[in-house]
Amino acid sequence: MGESGRRRADELDALKYGIELGYPMIDTAEMYGEGGAEEIVGEAIKGKAKRPYTVSKVYPHNASRAGTVAACERSLKRMGIDRIDLYLLHWRGGARLAETFEAFHRLREAGKIADFGVSNFDRADMEDAARLDKGLTGSNQVLYCLSRRGPEFDLLPLMRKRSIPLMAYSPLDQGGLLRKPALKKLADEVGCTPAQLALAWVLAQPGVVTIPKSSSRERVKENFGALEVKLSPKILADLDRAFPPPKGKQPLEML
Repeated sequence: MGESGRRRADELDALKYGIELGYPMIDTAEMYGEGGAEEIVGEAIKGKAKRPYTVSKVYPHNASRAGTVAACERSLKRMGIDRIDLYLLHWRGGARLAETFEAFHRLREAGKIADFGVSNFDRADMEDAARLDKGLTGSNQVLYCLSRRGPEFDLLPLMRKRSIPLMAYSPLDQGGLLRKPALKKLADEVGCTPAQLALAWVLAQPGVVTIPKSSSRERVKENFGALEVKLSPKILADLDRAFPPPKGKQPLEML
C-alpha cells in the first residue's frame, strides 16, 4: 500500500473496514511506499479509542544503532502514534545485528516500542539472534503458505520450542495459490473460497499468525471469513497430499 495516489482512497477504506470488522493487527514497514503505507495506517487508526496491534519494520540499511532509533521515530510520526507494538528488522544485511538489537533494547526501554523481532530470518539467523537479543525476540516474519512450506522442516520447530510466533506473509503466495485446481476442489468440498481455505490452513498451524494483504473491502471481508472455516482431519490430510510438507532442509524464500 501507499505506492499509488490513485489507490490511496480505496486502500484507506479497506483498512478502516478491516478495523470495523475486528482485524486485530496491521502490518506495515517503512519500505512500503517509502513511508506511504505507514501514513495510510496512521490515517486509518487516527482517533480510534482502541487501535489494532501495530507492526512495522526497519530497512536493513537504516538498522545501525542511531539509524534504527531515527527510523523508528519517523515511523511513529507517520502513523501518529507514540509506540509501535512490534518493531522488526526487515531482513538481515547492512548493519551488524548486535547494533540493531542494541537500538531495539534502547527503544523498548524508552517506551517507543513494546516488543521487537525480525523478518526473513532462517534457523541459523535465529540462532545468531538468540545470542544477542536477551531472549526477547517477539516474532519472525517469513514467507510461509501451503505452496511454500520450507520453514516447517527446521525453522518452525525451533521457533515453537522457544515460543516465538511465526508471522506468515504472502499466505496466498501472491495470489498464485488461488489458481491451483487442487485448492479450488477442496475449497468447494469445505464450502468456502480457495483464499479462505488457504488462510484457514495457515491459522491452523500451531504458533503461526498471518498477514494477508487486503486493499479492497471485498477481499477484507472474504479473508476475515477464514476464521469460520473448520478443517476436518480428512481435509488436512488432503491438503498435505496436494501440497506436501518438506522432506529436507530448504533455503528460506523471500518475496
